[in-house]
Amino acid sequence: MACLMGNGIAVRSDGPVCFEKLSRPKAPSFAMAASRRHKPRNAPPSFSPAVTDTTSTAASPEFIAVFREHAGGGDTLSFARFMELALYHEKTGYYSRPRLRIGRDPDADFFTSSSLGPVFGELVAAACADLLAPQPPEASVFVEIGTEPPGPGADAPPGVLASVAHPFAGARNISLGQALAIPPQAVVFSNELFDAQPCHRLVHRGGRWRETGVALRSGVLEEVLLPEFSPEAAAAQGRLPPDAPEGYRIDLPLAASELAGRIAAPPWSGLFVAFDYGKTWRELSTETPAGTVRAYFRHQQSNALLARPGEQDLTCHVCWDWIAETLAAHGFDTPVVESQEAFFVHHAAPALGRLTASEAGRFSRRKLDVMQLLHPGNMGRKFQVLHARRNRRA
Repeated sequence: MACLMGNGIAVRSDGPVCFEKLSRPKAPSFAMAASRRHKPRNAPPSFSPAVTDTTSTAASPEFIAVFREHAGGGDTLSFARFMELALYHEKTGYYSRPRLRIGRDPDADFFTSSSLGPVFGELVAAACADLLAPQPPEASVFVEIGTEPPGPGADAPPGVLASVAHPFAGARNISLGQALAIPPQAVVFSNELFDAQPCHRLVHRGGRWRETGVALRSGVLEEVLLPEFSPEAAAAQGRLPPDAPEGYRIDLPLAASELAGRIAAPPWSGLFVAFDYGKTWRELSTETPAGTVRAYFRHQQSNALLARPGEQDLTCHVCWDWIAETLAAHGFDTPVVESQEAFFVHHAAPALGRLTASEAGRFSRRKLDVMQLLHPGNMGRKFQVLHARRNRRA
């Protein structure tokens, strides 16, 4: 799931040189947001998510140099800018480095639906063909955004439709750094693309919302309170609830909405389908007091967001309301959000029936993969799918 980032998040470089260190209050008595990555059923111990409270840590000399370069002579960046550098810097970014990220291998950091092999791609193809009806799928090109770069010896990124017989006119993959070239008639698909976009972190302190940043002090990264909002966070200030419990966090997925806008802006017709972890704005602003940003390293979930920058994944739940608003503003029909389970049951039922019939009488790998994709206790409810159509008439 190598992901594309939104265009530049501004760095605050003109504020006072003194920043307030963000001390950690007593944890509010709310449940932590659900894990973004999936723990497989009957998994080995290495897949058990471990949650920690570490927020300060030493960074590598290479990342420290990058941090200082982008701090513009200061020692502090917004969290969004830190996350952007940690994930996407051309030399030290997590998604820019040639390394194993996805899969069940102990050296990988997470696995997702696409790790289950061709079954996921088969169901995606069947569901998309159903949603395109009555238009024939042969008229559309399937475009996957956010594919991992090709591995050693490979000519192209694998993609969800690799080794899958599909009905589309063709299949294209767009990886990190590549242009968003979308043909006139397309199915635009992504799997965990939007939750890997930089986000702005806010915390309710002293009766008001404050934005947090990351400061470099004696070679150690620390979370601090910024003296004022960054321009991006300030633009979203009107959405914030007027009151919240002391210490409540909101992680604003602004870059995810901006990326959705860039995908929707070109004049293509067809289907937009995004598999991801997300919540409504009401849930983000009232039901996730610890925020939703999490780190993933070697199949362990952590709150150590500043640890190992460039070596671990960082994610933030998307706001489905904002993605839907963005698509509607670009002429899409009303977007629909369903659980992954409901999406496949509603739109890929014939394919599920054929798969079940072909595996009847035996407990196969493919049947186990279907169970993991659909079962509410596995991926069926932990992932959601937003889909919407647009018909651009010439």
